Amino acid sequence: MDTERTLPRSNVANERLHQLIPGGAHTYAKGDDQYPECLAPVISHGVGAHVWDVDGNRYIEYGAGLRSVSLGHAHPRVTEAARRELDRGSNFVRPGILELEAAERFLTTVPTADMVKFAKNGSDVTTAAVRLARAATGRQLVAICADQPFFSTDDWFIGTTAMDAGIPARTRPLTVTFPYGDLAATEELLRRHDGQIACLMLEAASGQLEPPPGYLEGLRSLADTYGCVLIFDEMITGFRWSEAGAQGLYGVTPDLSTFGKALGNGFAVSALAGKRELMELGGLRGRGDRVFLLSTTHGAETHSLAAAMAVLQTYTEEGITARLHDLGERLAAGVREVAEGMGVGDHVLVRGRASNLVFATLDEHGRPSQQYRTLFLRQLVCGGVLGPSFVVSSALSGEDIERTVEVVSQACAVYRKALDAQDPTAWMGGRSVKPVFRRRA
Repeated sequence: MDTERTLPRSNVANERLHQLIPGGAHTYAKGDDQYPECLAPVISHGVGAHVWDVDGNRYIEYGAGLRSVSLGHAHPRVTEAARRELDRGSNFVRPGILELEAAERFLTTVPTADMVKFAKNGSDVTTAAVRLARAATGRQLVAICADQPFFSTDDWFIGTTAMDAGIPARTRPLTVTFPYGDLAATEELLRRHDGQIACLMLEAASGQLEPPPGYLEGLRSLADTYGCVLIFDEMITGFRWSEAGAQGLYGVTPDLSTFGKALGNGFAVSALAGKRELMELGGLRGRGDRVFLLSTTHGAETHSLAAAMAVLQTYTEEGITARLHDLGERLAAGVREVAEGMGVGDHVLVRGRASNLVFATLDEHGRPSQQYRTLFLRQLVCGGVLGPSFVVSSALSGEDIERTVEVVSQACAVYRKALDAQDPTAWMGGRSVKPVFRRRA
């Protein structure tokens, strides 16, 4: 493996990006601080499961578009659907017929919801769900799962993170937290703030854990008992867990749910879905005071809605969710086998549902380590694998999986050397990668 790979054009582009764009990227998780020093490729283009950087290197890509490109880049059914709309106009002064067709398609795929409203970003719809819950209950507090990393860019969530600069101090106490999988602790929170909590918001399945038996049913019961709104954030679980999301897989229906990422296969589209009596609070036919729910100029762009319809159709007709699970299982088995073979099976760990795999890098004491993550990522990039996670797309081939496992095997050999030395510094190539949520630059 070429551990001395250099990316001169990418490095120049990164410097220019920082001069013009705060953070050098439009999403913090795409920042060059998430990659080894001088090994943060700037992407030129992508096709299927592969991307090319501006230096001409090709990579097998995982976690594409922060899990949004689940069918692979430039998927023909999706791009053709969007292309057909480009010559027909993208935005009108009144609803287009495509809005009706997209809503019908979505609600057929996710039959646990009665109504849907489209937007552009996940934060648009999670915040809209919070607003609906507060309006419906007359309560101010929002309860979110403490063990899940991200819900919104808006104040009600960012105020709970280490990057809370710019968030008014008076808003921070309005968000409280509960632990995943612990019904007793959640009930204690609801009892302590009885009559004050508007909603419980969580991902139905945590990134690394399946819900314990009876957990989601228990949350449903607690929400009903204490009169709050149950919200499932399906940004990640939507379509990757089942075509109808986690709620379809586990058989527990929330009051509201939010979708995005895989819904557009890279096109900008998100969705708030839920029970009619709640959703109509933001409509024209509800009773009582109206809620300013979602009013987005670009929420009904025709090409993005057409792309979403094509994605939904592809998932249901081609069994995409099952394929994602199959690919993930093959990858996880291969990585675990080579990690064990290199003697690092207790240090390089693959976790999560097969369709949403992440990896953990542990030091010689078994503790999570950003330094060892740096070493591991460096070996992956140099081997032609762009893998901040092991989240698969359906465009991956068997050969892609085999090549990835081969690169991981070589990375584990280096990892073993670092463990034996009890110091990964010599193999990091510079400063360590950093967590996204941190107080200092």
